[in-house]
Amino acid sequence: MTDPEIRRRTGGRSARVRQAVLDATLEVLGDNGFDQLSIGLVAARAGVHETSIYRRWKTRERLIFDALVENSAAKLPTPDTGSLRTDLIGFHRSIVAMVDSPLGAALLRAMAAGGEGPELAESRAEFWRVRLDATRVMLDRAVARGEIGPAPDPELVLEILTAPIHFRKLLVREPFAADYTEQVVDFVLSGLRWTPPDGR
Repeated sequence: MTDPEIRRRTGGRSARVRQAVLDATLEVLGDNGFDQLSIGLVAARAGVHETSIYRRWKTRERLIFDALVENSAAKLPTPDTGSLRTDLIGFHRSIVAMVDSPLGAALLRAMAAGGEGPELAESRAEFWRVRLDATRVMLDRAVARGEIGPAPDPELVLEILTAPIHFRKLLVREPFAADYTEQVVDFVLSGLRWTPPDGR
């Protein structure tokens, strides 16, 4: 067997083990909850040694965060309805559904409990990069259709769209009203379409 073949097999197995561990983490979270999840339970469910998990993820919180970030990224669509308003409504609703689910609540807890460090910073950056890329695509399409003027800052639009969700979920802890998404999206759109008096 050649060296390249060995590397391909190793990489493939490593990816499979990583996915098995992340899947097992989500399963254990669903069965036992955030507080009762342990590396040992995940290792047993995934069929790997605990040391393999500690070597890659270092801490329980980083493992949970990674699993939840990957899960949420896979379930986040980039709507293409032909209208910026309905695109943003679909996008916003998917985020509301995520944070309002048990796994979404666990992700918010992992974000708060995970501390700092390069591994966690990388996962956090990936979490927001996926959302930022989707926002940029929707805004670029809207500009091309003539719905809005020159492309606004997608990062600012994403912040304005998602900040109310986290505020309501984490701070005031109030349920999301049936028309909550439409209210937020229409507020954002009114800002995107507004022109200051001096034209800036």
